[in-house]
Amino acid sequence: MITDENPDAESPKEKEPVKILLAEDDKDDQELFIDALEAADVPSEVTALENGQELVDTLRDKSQPDPDIIFIDVNMPVKGGKQALEEIKGDKELRDIPAVMLSTWDHPADIEDTFDKGADLYVQKPNSFNGFVLVLKKVFFLHWAKALLGPVKNLFFVYEKNISQGDS
Repeated sequence: MITDENPDAESPKEKEPVKILLAEDDKDDQELFIDALEAADVPSEVTALENGQELVDTLRDKSQPDPDIIFIDVNMPVKGGKQALEEIKGDKELRDIPAVMLSTWDHPADIEDTFDKGADLYVQKPNSFNGFVLVLKKVFFLHWAKALLGPVKNLFFVYEKNISQGDS
């Protein structure tokens, strides 16, 4: 008797990859992000873009499917992350796409500004690979939790030190 069932084959519905747009001008940071996603066991399809203008143009391109989530570096050339965020959240067709801001800075004014502009999370870039893995695990946990709970401002700022304690 011949069957099509292969117990070792992954079911296509087992883990649908998360479609991610990453707007990040630093190639090393792009690679670190992608490697950390893999290490965090987040099945994903990442499209990396160089700046905020490319991000906005890609999102407005109707031939491309909308991503599940976007990650935006705050400081980029051509069009910075905050300006891109403002345009995205001001567009009725794009505003519901979750947006996570990435920055090496943790300046309260930047954090407040991106929150006011509609970002869903603000993540301080970790200094280590393991820190990045932890942060991404938390971001994806918070993202799906937020979909159920609505915006929670005290969960808005994520950085390595506020998640590595007790999350081992």
